[in-house]
Amino acid sequence: MSLLADGFSGAPRAGARAKTAWKARAWRELRDARARLLGLLSGLPESVLVRQHSSLMSPLIWDVAHVANYEEQWLLRALGAPALTDPAFDRVYDAFQHPRATRATLPLLPPEAAFAYAARVRDAVREHLEDGLPEHTDAPLLVDGYVFGMVAQHEQQHVETLAATLQLMTEVEYRVPASRLRPHPGPVARHEVFIPGGVSPMGSRHPWAFDNERPAHARHVPPFFIDAHPVTNGEYRVFVESGGYDDARWWHPKGWDFVRAERLRHPQFWLAQEGRRWLRRRFGQVEPLPWDEPVQHVCWYEADAYARWAGKRLPTEAEWERAAHGSDGVAREHPWGDAPPTAERANLGGDAWGPLPVGSHPEGRSQDGVWGLLGDVWEWTASDFTPYPGFRAFPYREYSEVFFGDEYKVLRGGAWASAPVAVRNGFRNWDFPIRRQIFAGFRCARDGR
Repeated sequence: MSLLADGFSGAPRAGARAKTAWKARAWRELRDARARLLGLLSGLPESVLVRQHSSLMSPLIWDVAHVANYEEQWLLRALGAPALTDPAFDRVYDAFQHPRATRATLPLLPPEAAFAYAARVRDAVREHLEDGLPEHTDAPLLVDGYVFGMVAQHEQQHVETLAATLQLMTEVEYRVPASRLRPHPGPVARHEVFIPGGVSPMGSRHPWAFDNERPAHARHVPPFFIDAHPVTNGEYRVFVESGGYDDARWWHPKGWDFVRAERLRHPQFWLAQEGRRWLRRRFGQVEPLPWDEPVQHVCWYEADAYARWAGKRLPTEAEWERAAHGSDGVAREHPWGDAPPTAERANLGGDAWGPLPVGSHPEGRSQDGVWGLLGDVWEWTASDFTPYPGFRAFPYREYSEVFFGDEYKVLRGGAWASAPVAVRNGFRNWDFPIRRQIFAGFRCARDGR
């Protein structure tokens, strides 16, 4: 059964017949994603591109051919264009067939061929987008350009994965390009924001929202307090230096076992020096640890332990999303409203090469005065990754459905390396509670009764 022609009920609703206005945005987002990918890997020698830098991550060049193969499958074959490769080739770049730790052993395309394949797919997509698609269609994959948004977001998510791989490299130093000037907002008030209880929007109606964000629905959320800012390095340092990693009282039992087994003493990439001087390793360069930035590279267990130590807890994802939309119950695309993200509103897009000091984006505050909900660091929540009522997988089960359950925790808000196209109030990320290499931090909450 063709996904292009199928009226599958899990697809985005067509509403009025889709117009070609989405084509310009689709091409712009695809172009921006490819420019980021190529810019990130530019100048790296072949030996670095093909090496497995960590068992947690793929060789860099695997991701390049993987995003190209995904694009070929969804923007060419699924839309009726001729295949460029034998479908048997798909298996090499199938993330479900091959765990990351084994991908270096596969018959991967060498770097020159991988980049050429990606360029060849993109050229064919451009031609098909301009000449081979109908001007008006209610086909589920093409309503508002859904499948193009899916592919653009997928590539940007892999760009973020590539950035995490570069951070894990230890045998070579990745030279960070010129980045956005670091703002100096000065001290900010470390306070909580009270969010009254009420019926709140949950999920997304964005035309490019993924299946796990759907269907949009309403949920009653009891009153709660939430931190106005994410927890900073300076605040987390107090937990570390007061013996937080040595006290089982603060840790989930599985988290305590993980801390003991891995001999964890502090967030990943922190470096302790004599005299309680702290440094960090950032893309191979060692530098002083900035106290005013949101802490990152902490796993869910570390975030949960800090919250317990502070007499609080992690917010549920329903609480996080209510804080993002605002307690007036209006469904907003972003905490500040429906206007697109800009550098004044959020630290997204990768050009800052790390979190910025809390308080750097006053224009990004929510309606209730919560800062930094989008960008800087992904924020761990207390919630397991489960489907919304009425969930239907679209266009394939492996994007969300196979991950549902209590093995994964939900993260919200995006990080400095996340692309604006892939970040919105309703977007849901998820990962194992032991993951530390991702650009994740957190903020705390507590009951408001």
